[in-house]
Amino acid sequence: MASRITAVFLVGLLLSCVAMSSGARILGEETTPSKGEEHLPKLPMLPKVELPPFPEGHLPPKPELPKVELPSFPEVHLPPKPQLPTFPEVHLPAKPEPPKVELPLKPEMPTIPEFHFPEPEAKP
Repeated sequence: MASRITAVFLVGLLLSCVAMSSGARILGEETTPSKGEEHLPKLPMLPKVELPPFPEGHLPPKPELPKVELPSFPEVHLPPKPQLPTFPEVHLPAKPEPPKVELPLKPEMPTIPEFHFPEPEAKP
């Protein structure tokens, strides 16, 4: 069964390669000019068309808009603000100081030992 699938795959691959090569050949033939196309007559130059001058338009002056007065905002009589109740003063005890903690000394970082390659011996 596997050999049959492999054979079908290879036939499909062969057909796609043939299609690609023929397509590339056709494109290559279209881009290269043939002998008959090299000696085409030159096209006549078209005359330049000049447009008439653009007329300058003058806009009418802006009309003066009438001044609009907004109606006055009516006064609103609000009741007086209520008095907020006063809070009683609270006497809290003094904040205790945190105890002093002595930490041990910070250990030194271990150093990376240096590695030196041995010198090659001189060959006699």
